This record gives sequence, structure tokens and C-alpha cells, in this order.
Amino acid sequence: MNLLEALGQAMRIPELRRKLLFTVLLLLVFRVLASISIPGADPAKLQQLFQGNSLLGLLNLFSGGGLSNFSVVAMGVNPYINATIIMQLMTVVSTRLKELSKEGEQGRKKITRYTRWLTVALGALQAYGLTVLFSSTQVGVLVNPSPGTIISIIITLTAGTVVLMWLGELITEYGVGNGVSLVIFAGIIGRLPGSLYSYGTSGGAHVFQLLGMAAIAVAVTMFIIFVQQAQRKVPVQSAQRVINPRAGTAIPSRRNFLPLKVNAAGVIPIIFAISIMTFPTIFSNFFQTAGGVVGNAANWIRLNWQPNGPSIVTNLLYNGIYFLLILGFTYFYTAVVFDPNDVADNLKKSSTFIPGIRPGRSTAEYLHKVMNRITLAGALFLALITVILPLATSFLTGVSTTSLYLGGTAVLIVVGVALDTMKQIETQLLMRQYKGFIK
Repeated sequence: MNLLEALGQAMRIPELRRKLLFTVLLLLVFRVLASISIPGADPAKLQQLFQGNSLLGLLNLFSGGGLSNFSVVAMGVNPYINATIIMQLMTVVSTRLKELSKEGEQGRKKITRYTRWLTVALGALQAYGLTVLFSSTQVGVLVNPSPGTIISIIITLTAGTVVLMWLGELITEYGVGNGVSLVIFAGIIGRLPGSLYSYGTSGGAHVFQLLGMAAIAVAVTMFIIFVQQAQRKVPVQSAQRVINPRAGTAIPSRRNFLPLKVNAAGVIPIIFAISIMTFPTIFSNFFQTAGGVVGNAANWIRLNWQPNGPSIVTNLLYNGIYFLLILGFTYFYTAVVFDPNDVADNLKKSSTFIPGIRPGRSTAEYLHKVMNRITLAGALFLALITVILPLATSFLTGVSTTSLYLGGTAVLIVVGVALDTMKQIETQLLMRQYKGFIK
């Protein structure tokens, strides 16, 4: 079943139709908020800043173009995503949070509450960094803002992130799909028509370049779908259960598979790597007016710390570190979401085993070895799409990396969210069919 067919069937069911319309309505609210700019910003300076800085373009990707407009939702859901990642990592480190995660619904509610408060703190910090960046003399987006103006901008940007977080949670609870992912999805799709139009009318686009980019986009989409759906099926077998010992009746053992996703981490390593890569730029804005070695270092970072910097050495340094961060965070986050010891214990409790592997510790070691191998493929896939693909596409088509650097990440997010949403819609349809059979 494809996405259009699933949507067509869902629209014929009243309950699913209400969920879909509710989701679309909230996404339209997000797009309206992304078009409301904060007063005082110079649009020409904003356009000039984002044309020459791919790192800010990466942040702008997750805000749906709100950052390039300096809108009330300029930071998008970045602080919420970072807060969620930090809380998931802290669940592994903190015994208290790990116990809360195992307490069921009440424990999850407390962790969600902590995540929201952490989102506010991170949002205020990021809003302050953006305000300092835009009000610097080199950038000139905000000209001599007063302390009251700075405070009001920080409060507005933080409130915008909180509103998007609320919209995402409403979509997750009452709509269809993951709300935060759909907010990012809507931002990318909303920017696509304008980006294509501006590129096609810029005068530098050639018909062969456009055809080459279209062919690469189709090939990359097919490759992403293939890897996102790829699984390593580990064979498992359930032991036979004796129903009546006196009669000797038993249910024979059944063979099944334990599916291990090649890309179990999704796009989280990319988001986390982007957050780490933006830290030097944010902190350099605080010290760019300082003198001496500190001021020179801050100015060097501001000019060179970006994917398409002024020299080949800085480009290799930035992209190399970005590549390694994606690899590292893929392994780290996969270890967070998939614990071989827990899986081995659950298999043992359900009288299920892997043929040829002893239950318990041997099963955990085997799953750990298999997961490490397939995670390497998933990590290389994410790094290839995010770092190598824009550079290779720029070399093949002759288009600058400034306009292409967002391509791989954007396509990966769009395809991944579309696949997850389609699966959820199909699950909802299947549940309705079962209810119909029962009635």
C-alpha cells in the first residue's frame, strides 16, 4: 500500500479523517507563525548572512525557514530535540531517571516534565546566542538593540519554541504521526517551492544541471528508502509448551525473526552532530569584540568554521569532524535505544532463544556483535548522505555547496518521516479492519 492509497482509505473513515485534518490544521498554524517576523531585523542583512553561511542554513532547515526570516519560531524545535536527546542520555547515566523510565505512565510524565523545563532553558540560551550574533557589528541584522529589546526578543523566541513543542505534542496525541518530526517535515516541504523557484529564476541554472540534480534526487531517495527499510533478521525459536502433561499434548516450537534495523538511530545523530558543530560559532560571537589571541580566534572561527569555508584545509577540517561526530553519535544513540542485555533477558523470560546460541549472556554478546556490524553500515549511510553527498553533487553538477548542502539531510528527513507516517496510518487502518471483523 502506497502513501496516497493509505491516505485515500483513511479519509473514508471519520475518526482517521478528523485526525488527519487536525494534523494538517496545526501544521498550517506552524507555517503561519514561521512567516511572522520579529520587528527590527534588516531583511537584506538576513539574506546576505544566510547566503554565505551553510551552517546557519542547517539550523534554518529545522526551523522551516523561520530563522532566515527571524520569525517568532526562528529556533524551531531544535531546543526541544536537544533536550529530548539529553534526557535520553541522562536516563542511561542517572539511576533515578532510569528508575523513572521503568515506572510506567507516571514515570514517563515526570521525564516529559523535566524535558519541557530543559527545553525552556536551552531555548533561552540559544535565543541569547542568536541575538548576540544578529546584533554584532559584522552582521548588522539588529542595529544597536537596547537591553529591553534583547530581553523581549529572547522571551519571544523561547515562547515560539514552547508553542511548537506544544503543537508537536498535540499532533502526537490527537493527530497522526510524530508531531515534532512532522513539524520539521512541514518546514522542509514549505520551503521547497520557493527554493526551486528562486534557483530556476536566478539565471545561473542550466537545464542539464537541473536534470542532473533531479536524477540524483531520485537515486538518493530510492537509496534512503532501501536503507531505512533494511533489517537484519536474527532467527529466534520459541520452546514448545506442554499443555497437558498427562495426555502428552504440547504446542510445537515456532520459528520467528528478531528484526534489527540497520539505521536504528534515525536522524538523531545528525541533529546532535549539528548542535555540537554550532557551539564554536555561538561562543565565538561572545568574544569577537575581545582583543588579542581570544578575539583573533573568535574571528577565525566565525569566518572559517562552516562547511564551505574560504580554504580547502578548513573545509576538510570541518567536514571531517562532522563526519566523525555522526559516526560516533550513531553508535552512541543506538546503544541507548537498543540494549542487548535487556533484549536477551526478555527472550529468556519468554522461553525464546537464538538457534545455536545459549540464552543469557551468550545471546547478549551475539546481539551486541551483530548490532555493531549493522550500525557501522547505518552510520556510514548517515555520514554519506549528510557530508559526502552535497560535495559530490556539487562536483558533478557544478552547483555551489551553499545551495546543495541541505539536500541530503532534507531528503533523509522527508523520506524518513513519510515512511513512519505511512506505517502509522496503515496500522490505524488495520486496527479498524479488525474492529470491523469483531463487530
